[in-house]
Amino acid sequence: MAQIELAIFDLAGTTIADEGHVLNAFRTALLAQSIQLTHEMLQPWRGAAKREALRFFIEQKFGQNAVDNAARLVQAESDFREQLAKSFEEEGVPPIAGVEATFAWLRDHGIKIAVTTGFDRKLTNIILAKTGWQNGVIDASVCSDEVAQGRPAPYMIFHAMEATGVTDVRRVLTAGDTMLDLQSGINAGVAFVIGVLSGTQGVEQLGKTRHTHLLASVADLPALLANEL
Repeated sequence: MAQIELAIFDLAGTTIADEGHVLNAFRTALLAQSIQLTHEMLQPWRGAAKREALRFFIEQKFGQNAVDNAARLVQAESDFREQLAKSFEEEGVPPIAGVEATFAWLRDHGIKIAVTTGFDRKLTNIILAKTGWQNGVIDASVCSDEVAQGRPAPYMIFHAMEATGVTDVRRVLTAGDTMLDLQSGINAGVAFVIGVLSGTQGVEQLGKTRHTHLLASVADLPALLANEL
């Protein structure tokens, strides 16, 4: 198998712990629009562009062509961002155990690192500042508001490849904790499409989605690569 040149990771649930902050932010934003959101309702949207998820629930409630939908979406996005930023500021952004050791191993082996996320750039910059990963730990970050379409489209992966100068999808791996993460990797045609069980979707969901490997967490990636490459 070709040498991996680029490892691409999701953020919440894959490299940083999702301790209910994302669900709470969605609930807060949608409750202001008179929409009651449950954990089960959000599950299919895990890993998606947050704007698209908010749009779906607003259109589901008020109808696709409701005249106030655009204003509702703008307000919901603002409320979502404000609530999540508040949670990050108050409670921090803890990396999942072993993630930073995995990053160090990848760098030691000459493998570039990128993160992709359904968060917008403003929230992503807060996360990267809190973790310190923008200071030479990762090589690129790509947000859903920077591409034409978020997951399951492969565009964030391709954008990360462009940003890091990697041209061959056979030299790329992706890792994420949602079905949409896996679908995006499959659609991109990368060498490794790795599901991790550290987020909100487990073996039942990830196992029925095409992938190359399932791991307990990103902490197990060095052992996998040492055996595979």
